[in-house]
Amino acid sequence: MLVKASDLAIARGGVPVLEGLSFALGAGEALILRGPNGAGKTTLLRTVAGLQPALSGTLEVAEESVAYAAHADGLKSMLTVTENLSFWASVFGQSSIEAALDRFNLRSLADRQAGTLSAGQKRRLGLARLLVTGRPLWVLDEPTVSLDTASVQLFAAAVRAHLAGGGAALIATHIDLGLEARVLDVTSHKAVHRDIPGGFEEAFL
Repeated sequence: MLVKASDLAIARGGVPVLEGLSFALGAGEALILRGPNGAGKTTLLRTVAGLQPALSGTLEVAEESVAYAAHADGLKSMLTVTENLSFWASVFGQSSIEAALDRFNLRSLADRQAGTLSAGQKRRLGLARLLVTGRPLWVLDEPTVSLDTASVQLFAAAVRAHLAGGGAALIATHIDLGLEARVLDVTSHKAVHRDIPGGFEEAFL
């Protein structure tokens, strides 16, 4: 099991947003998070990614398993597409970037500086980083923002290949990606607001 949550409660800015969450993901499985803006999907993803603590309940995540992609693409504008992917590959102890270039149709852009790319091209490059992490659990927050229809299909194909290879994916999205995945609507887990002694303030990326 790559991630398992039991009766999980989480907060944003010291205010409870979700509670009573229980789910698990193993190899080859995907879970889609649904719910309106502000419902707590991003907070849940950040908690799973280890960027903030849970209020209560238990969360078990396999060590060194998470690759997290949020709204920022995580690119260095003065580096080329190839240099950006190589940088992230080195961070995660990987070497080859060839599959990432091909899977996200970046081969023709390999020598372009990231700062000269369109929003959609930058997003594809940002998502291509997932393939050079070697991490089995993809935790993704609205990954299809700025992508056109063809690029959404590239992304969905990359996720399917990841699952087929034994990976797992936890994705917050309003888009139908055509994946065989369970759906968790967080709306039914809205927390009853109450004061938290010593409430924390998390940093948002």
